[in-house]
Amino acid sequence: MPELPEVETTRLNIAERLLGARIERIGLGQPLRWPLGVAPEALLQRQVLGVRRRGKYLLLDLDHGLLLLHLGMSGSLRLATELPPPGPHDHFDMVTNHGVLRLHDPRRFGAVVYAQSESDPVARKLLGRLGVEPLTPDFEPKAFFAALRQRRACIKQVLLAGEVVVGVGNIYASEALFAAGIRPTTVAARLSRPRVQRLHAAIVQVLQQALQAGGSSLRNFSNADGQSGHFQLQTQVYDRAGQPCRVCGKPIRLLRQGQRSSYYCAQCQKA
Repeated sequence: MPELPEVETTRLNIAERLLGARIERIGLGQPLRWPLGVAPEALLQRQVLGVRRRGKYLLLDLDHGLLLLHLGMSGSLRLATELPPPGPHDHFDMVTNHGVLRLHDPRRFGAVVYAQSESDPVARKLLGRLGVEPLTPDFEPKAFFAALRQRRACIKQVLLAGEVVVGVGNIYASEALFAAGIRPTTVAARLSRPRVQRLHAAIVQVLQQALQAGGSSLRNFSNADGQSGHFQLQTQVYDRAGQPCRVCGKPIRLLRQGQRSSYYCAQCQKA
């Protein structure tokens, strides 16, 4: 599933090129996770004023309203002056005078949703419970510690929920917990302040490293130019079950938490 680094990489690919673009046509394929919420014709001649990110959502600010885009589990965006005719997995085309923005999503868990503003009930439903952005000054260690003290779930599950800090998905939660020396099954509320500070720093560091690598391309993800990310080539624990830990040499272990795979080193992450 595309996570914060993949979505931010996509945003960086398209933000400048879409700035000021005027929508000339909207093409829809098979239905996605949620309906567009407006007649496609109502978007014609709208102008793109900017592209932002909130968690794993891309927000295209228009001169009237906004589009919220989610890549789902297997989606990716392409932006080009010309693209071939849509294939069976191409479900949304936004044709502009700056190029065609296309959502390709084989599993159709992605979405493109129109809202009149961020205060619109549709937007609030999708964005309202999202936590702090981890790559901003709002992600502060003291507040992070206070929030975790209120959570009785395992720390990995708390990170994935996105209500304390947003966008730290499965790959990067596993990597950050390894860097901080914390086992994924540790109850969040039991973490001491020094350990939370280490985890805070690890989250920021891992996400920044992933951004520099263009995100991770495990299956379908590519950026808006069709290029793959490379962070998966440097993971310490994720998807390395049975392989030796790069630090201590012990085998990396795999466990299931809430139907998600968690990877950890029992030697380096003792509790």
